[in-house]
Amino acid sequence: MEETIGMNQSQIKAIILDVDGVIIGEKIGYNSPYPNEKVTEALKTIQNSGVPISLCTAKPHFAIDKIIQDSDLDNVHITDGGGVIIDPIKKLVLKKNIIPNNSATSVIKALLNAGVYTEFYTVDDYFIQSSQFGEITGKHAHVIQSQPKQVESLIAEAMKSEITKIMPIAVDEDDKPRVQKIFEPFKEELVLSWGVHPVILPLQFGIITAPGISKQQGAIEIADALNVSLDNVLGVGDSESDWQFMGKCGFVGVMGNAKDTFKQFAVNEKNDKCFIAPSVDENGIIDVFNHFELI
Repeated sequence: MEETIGMNQSQIKAIILDVDGVIIGEKIGYNSPYPNEKVTEALKTIQNSGVPISLCTAKPHFAIDKIIQDSDLDNVHITDGGGVIIDPIKKLVLKKNIIPNNSATSVIKALLNAGVYTEFYTVDDYFIQSSQFGEITGKHAHVIQSQPKQVESLIAEAMKSEITKIMPIAVDEDDKPRVQKIFEPFKEELVLSWGVHPVILPLQFGIITAPGISKQQGAIEIADALNVSLDNVLGVGDSESDWQFMGKCGFVGVMGNAKDTFKQFAVNEKNDKCFIAPSVDENGIIDVFNHFELI
């Protein structure tokens, strides 16, 4: 085993990490809204050793800028569920995938008419309709670490904006089918996926992007930007949706807070190139790095 791990370490040329549930947990002041200081130090150590670390998240870049700055992660990152590939330190937008205005306004109108709390995102801002301001706004602002811009008409604002992501928020798991049904007429022109944040469960976050946008495509673009093969990338996540990018990576880490079915799936798929870590609230990402001898 020691020989295998040593070989793995020499083969890993880059790392792609999910954020929520991997380096950010639910202990406010300990690992939320920012990683524990030990995790930040580990990220910095690895990045500065020559192994670049890219974050992969449904959040906008301005929600992770502090993590990037604190950890010296001066390279490109996957944000907005793959909608934006960006290096915030260099202020370099490698790619932004804009939702056509007609499609954006149509789906936003349908969501608002059904009373679904809805946000939309551009590269540098996010917006809500003033009439929807309330408890969900405050909870999500904690996650984003930024307040939304309130506008009188979200539809009117959408007509003149370059939208990278639309986010309908279901109140809980049981509310998701309602939102999915509203989205159904738009499935040929847009893509809907889902995410959660451990601090503000049971809220469920819909992620609507342009076609062909995903964390998987983002990982491919990150590898190209870094000039490394995905076979030499370590991907770490905590949910089935993270397999979009993890499945393309040669090495994977799964957090202990992931569902048991996902852990078993990952082990079956990657065998000895998979490591099951302790939970995010135990700083399990450090165990991942130790296992693959990255620190």
